[in-house]
Amino acid sequence: MLCKSMAPWPELKDTNKYIEEPCSKQKQVMTEKEEKNPKGEQVSSRNQIELLPAYSTVALTTDQEPEDEVDPWDMPMLQNSGVRWSELDRKGKVLCVLKSIGKFILLLGLLYFFVCSLDVLSSAFQLVGGKAAGDIFKDGSVLSNPVAGLVIGVLVTVMVQSSSTSSSIIVSMVASSLLTVERAIPIIMGANIGTSVTNTIVALMQAGDRNEFRRAFAGATVHDFFNWLSVFVLLPIEEASGYLFRLTNATVETFHLESGESAPELLKVITDPFTKLIIQLDKSVISAVATGDESASNKSLVKTWCEKKTHLITENYTVPSPENCTSPDLCWTAGNLTWTLKNYSNTEYIKKCNHIFAGTSLSDSAVGLILLALSLLVLCTCLILIVKLLNSVLKGQVASVIKKTLNTDFPFPFSWLTGYLAMIVGAGMTFIVQSSSVFTSAITPLVGIGVISIERAYPLTLGSNIGTTTTAILAALASPGSTLKYSLQIALCHFFFNISGIILWYPIPFMRLPIRLAKGLGNITAKYRWFAIFYLLTCFLLIPLAVFGLSVAGWPYLVGVSAPILAFLVVLVTINILQTKWPHVLPQKLQNWGFLPIWMSSLQPWDNVITSLASTCGRYCCCCCRCCQDKNPDQSMKEKPTKAMKGHDNPVSLADEENDLSAVKTKQIDLSITAL
Repeated sequence: MLCKSMAPWPELKDTNKYIEEPCSKQKQVMTEKEEKNPKGEQVSSRNQIELLPAYSTVALTTDQEPEDEVDPWDMPMLQNSGVRWSELDRKGKVLCVLKSIGKFILLLGLLYFFVCSLDVLSSAFQLVGGKAAGDIFKDGSVLSNPVAGLVIGVLVTVMVQSSSTSSSIIVSMVASSLLTVERAIPIIMGANIGTSVTNTIVALMQAGDRNEFRRAFAGATVHDFFNWLSVFVLLPIEEASGYLFRLTNATVETFHLESGESAPELLKVITDPFTKLIIQLDKSVISAVATGDESASNKSLVKTWCEKKTHLITENYTVPSPENCTSPDLCWTAGNLTWTLKNYSNTEYIKKCNHIFAGTSLSDSAVGLILLALSLLVLCTCLILIVKLLNSVLKGQVASVIKKTLNTDFPFPFSWLTGYLAMIVGAGMTFIVQSSSVFTSAITPLVGIGVISIERAYPLTLGSNIGTTTTAILAALASPGSTLKYSLQIALCHFFFNISGIILWYPIPFMRLPIRLAKGLGNITAKYRWFAIFYLLTCFLLIPLAVFGLSVAGWPYLVGVSAPILAFLVVLVTINILQTKWPHVLPQKLQNWGFLPIWMSSLQPWDNVITSLASTCGRYCCCCCRCCQDKNPDQSMKEKPTKAMKGHDNPVSLADEENDLSAVKTKQIDLSITAL
């Protein structure tokens, strides 16, 4: 009977010629330094190689070529595994061309459904949280607080997944004198932050591959860091000087404005026919709720009638006395009868909407949850298929041409112009699709698979911010005369805010902090993938909700809680920078965080807890499945086929596998830990 023990390590002669280093690759050291072994023999370090304990004799006998460490931020090489074009015959070339055309058409179709799913996702969020978003705007005392206005803009835009919807609510409130333009500027800044959550959600879909997830999440969050850093600098400046309000007010007053035609619809001409078959919303309900219309609270956001007319009718009404007449000039008396003229409106419903949920008896929340689940399913499916299709297409010469076109700078001395050209491209593409969320969500998978670098995605994203504001300006110019000035001024505030952010964080390479912060977050989320969910919930939900709650309580509570936390964060960031750059200026104890408990200085203990919880849930689900399988004991007692032993296999390990599979897995884990 075979005992359950691990095979002994192979004996090596002259073990001093080998060096153990914490490295997974066996490298040959090429230095000329001479060392002596315990026997007094001269041993050249040229002959020393790094050798780690292997998991089997196969790893010891396999010759491995030395490899250099790979920078995870380097652009991956997309190798061409197919047959070269020159080696194909005529039939093969025709098939190759047809296959390429088919893949291109399929890619366009997937992109179409991807954009449509984003549109439906926005409608779903509006159905679930649209009225709640409108209710948030009702408290005027809270809106007078700029910090509260900022987080309200974040929360509302996250709820409705559309900065244009948030802007339309703000314009309605300003036009109704419920909000001034000065108080609306922080809300616009918050809306600019909230709109970046969409591509961050899209980046989560690439969590399967660590390196792809690292690049995709960094490419998505570079937008977040740009918006947050811009707000941290520009909001205090705006509150102190009011430069955005003064600049936009002077711009609006300079021109003689007249209401013009509607903004051009480019991509929506293609997507609206499909999305309007799924759902159509009456977005005026959200604005009515925000402006205090009590009757709007009982209205449904789901549009039932797409064509209707309202007629103003004047009729005679009998009133008890002349005092009840609408006007002395419109009052007549004959005997005991007194009548007057009254106007009332009559709505004529002409054409019912033609979408799935027209006339449904479901509540707005139920419809929203259904659409939310379906749109996320379609979004994930399209994104996965797009990534796989791009991986199959972007190989060899095609990949090199695309990567060179997108990532190569202009020749010196015009290399600095490349980023600004990328901004123009990003602005133009966003103007075409009329949504910064759609554009940034589309380039996120390209960053993940390595077609676009983080350094190139950054100016594209900044250009996208400019593009979405130009679309808002055109939409504002089409507003009615009563709201034209306010809507244009708010759109210009959004535009100049993004321009100011670009001036701060792009022209000087040293000031491109969003790239470095995004790469740091990408490294963390690649190692601890659960941290991406934590970041998303914290930055876009928990912190805004906490600040909003403190703002409702009052200024003293907000300052009393926020000031110590901000001071602590400033000190923490300063110490981290000094530890990295100039550790000698710090006391010995503060030169590293070794004096703290490990759960305060590392995410590894938290990762262990979350991993154990996930494995516990997995085991619980497996137990449920196993209970169902135990109902058929004959099937569960079938023997596994015996694995044939090869010359390089360990017989003890094979015996363990045949006797108890779980024991083998445990031993493999223990062996891995021992080797590391």
